[in-house]
Amino acid sequence: MRLIPHAFGLAAAALFATTTLCTPSFAADPAPAAAAAPAKPADPNAVVATVNGEKITLSDVQTAMISLPPQMRQLPPNLIFPMLVNQLADQKAILITAQKEGLDKKPETQQMMVNASNTALQNAWLSEQVMPHLTDDAVKQYYDQNYAGKPAEKEVHARHILVKTEAEANDVIKKLKAGADFGKLAAEVSTDKGSAQQNGGDLGWFKKTDMIPAFSDAAFAMKKGEISSTPVKSQYGYHVIQVLDTRTDPVPTLDAVRDKIRQALIQKYVREAVDKATNQVKIVRFDPNTGKPLADAPAPAAAPKK
Repeated sequence: MRLIPHAFGLAAAALFATTTLCTPSFAADPAPAAAAAPAKPADPNAVVATVNGEKITLSDVQTAMISLPPQMRQLPPNLIFPMLVNQLADQKAILITAQKEGLDKKPETQQMMVNASNTALQNAWLSEQVMPHLTDDAVKQYYDQNYAGKPAEKEVHARHILVKTEAEANDVIKKLKAGADFGKLAAEVSTDKGSAQQNGGDLGWFKKTDMIPAFSDAAFAMKKGEISSTPVKSQYGYHVIQVLDTRTDPVPTLDAVRDKIRQALIQKYVREAVDKATNQVKIVRFDPNTGKPLADAPAPAAAPKK
């Protein structure tokens, strides 16, 4: 099992990638240079290691522990603690060496340091704006408004062959009626290479709103096993559709969509926070060629559905 803290950055990830946690049978034999985990609550300022006299404290280790993925934090402290101490010592050694070699004086390094500092500050501000709103009550309210009491939705499992012209689509329909294999034919002629090459045109299960109207209207009007008798035209070309199955998707429970709702709320609250920040400043955009101010550009249109 590899211990890779996701908040330590590239250097830490690289170091952790070469370090493997000992198994429980070796738990009594930690790395020689590492301290054992404290048996009882200790002073956060207690020194657990030094590198050229620079201190690494228990608080530093505790902060590193918080940065670990949840499953890693479940491991016994006598496994994680010495690993983190060694890891922090390695990082400190890299930092001291980089400073000694003057890497921190290079303009490109200084710019990266500024960028990292700015990113940390932005994330800290966004967290303060978003997290207080991300409550169980907010999740429940979103569920009640968007899931609870809604009728069960019909879903269709279909595959398609997409071609450029109506004549090509009619030729595909003719071949299918003569017994051609749908998947093989999709791989040969469909311009939707993403679905055709690996899945024989299979699009999986989808709701009516997941697809463009022309495609959905045709697919949801068909029965299981049916192949469209005439080409279905859309902005992408001409489709030949086969409905593989249909089902009714029940309303999910709150627990089943809790994470999905949290992500939706995070996006909503982040957008509100960004709008709050931009409304308090004056933003002027310039044409890089002329140096003249530009009129405010309209918001980009939503990407078309597939």
